[in-house]
Amino acid sequence: MFCVKCGLQLPDDAVFCVKCGAKQIATNTSTDTTVSTQQDASTEVKEVKCPNCSAPIVPKFGEMVVTCEYCGSSVSLENKGWKNVAKHTMLPVTIMDQDQITARLHQMIDKGLLHRHLQESSKLDDLELSFVPYWIVPVTAKTNLIATDIAVQVGSIAATVAMAGLMGGAMSGGGGRRGGGFGGGMMDGMLFGSMMGGGGMMGGGGNATKAYTVNESYNCPVVAVKSLTAYQPHGYEFSLDNRIDFDSKKVPKSIKILNGDINEDAAKNQAKGVVDQIQSQTVHAKYHMIRQMETQEDVSSAELLHAPIWFAQYDHKGKKIILIIDANSGNPINSIGL
Repeated sequence: MFCVKCGLQLPDDAVFCVKCGAKQIATNTSTDTTVSTQQDASTEVKEVKCPNCSAPIVPKFGEMVVTCEYCGSSVSLENKGWKNVAKHTMLPVTIMDQDQITARLHQMIDKGLLHRHLQESSKLDDLELSFVPYWIVPVTAKTNLIATDIAVQVGSIAATVAMAGLMGGAMSGGGGRRGGGFGGGMMDGMLFGSMMGGGGMMGGGGNATKAYTVNESYNCPVVAVKSLTAYQPHGYEFSLDNRIDFDSKKVPKSIKILNGDINEDAAKNQAKGVVDQIQSQTVHAKYHMIRQMETQEDVSSAELLHAPIWFAQYDHKGKKIILIIDANSGNPINSIGL
C-alpha cells in the first residue's frame, strides 16, 4: 500500500505513515491510484509548515527530524505525526580553522589517542565539518547489586585464622610442651577454624558480602542520523553549559546542517541501552565480585542539539582511521579503525 497523504510505499497493515505521520484509511492497489497519490504528495507534503515562520518544510526520504532552512526551527515525526521540537539548541564552533584542527589531530594521533608516532606514517584523506543533530536524553540510572568486597573478605579471613591460631595454641596447652610451639598451635587453630565452617563463629567474611546501590545521572547524546550511528558516543557528554538556542544565522554558510532520521522516541530507547552499558562498566570497575545486579533507567524529555563535529579520515598503511572531534570543546568523541 501507499500513504494516502505523501505516497510513500508502506506495509499493507500500516496504520501510520513513517514519513509524514498520516493515518492510513484505505489500501491503494491500482496503478492509477498510486500515480494520483504520488502526484498529490508533491503538494500535500508541503503542508508541513515551520512552527515558527510558516515556511514550507519538505522532508527528504526517511527524515524524521527536520530543521527549517529559513529560521532554524525544527519538527520531529512521532507516533501521532509531526510535532514541534520542544527544545532545540546548538553549540558554537570554536575550532573552525583547518590548520588548527589538523595540528590538534596530529597531536592526538602522535601522543595520546592512538599510538605514538602513528601520525608520521598516516595520510589525511578527508576532513569535514558539519553540524550534526543529537538527541540529548537525560537518564537517571539506579543499580541495585550484591557484591563481595575482596579486601574486607581477605582481612576478615586473616583475622579469623589468626584468632583461631591463638585459640588453638591455648587449647594445646601453650604448644611448647607438645612440641608444636606457636606453629603447631596455629595449625590446630586453622583446623579449629575449619571445623567452625570457615569462620562461622568469627564472621569469616560473611560481612564482606553486602547490598549496594549505585545512582548516576547522564545527559546521554544519541546521534540522530542513522548513517552516523557507527560514531555513537559512548560515555562522552557535550559541554551543555556552552549551548545556546539554535539560530541558523549563527552557522557559517560553509558548514552543512544535517537533518535527522531518528526521532525522539527511538532516541530514548537507544539512550537506555547506552546508559545500561555505561552503568554496568561503572559498577564492575568499583565492585569486582558481583553476585547479583539489576539496573533501572528513567528517561526525561529530550532536547535536540546541533553540535559542530569534525570528521577526519586517515590512511595508515591501507587501514582507515576515522577521528570524530567536538568542534566546540576540541575533545575527541570517537576513534574508529576500519
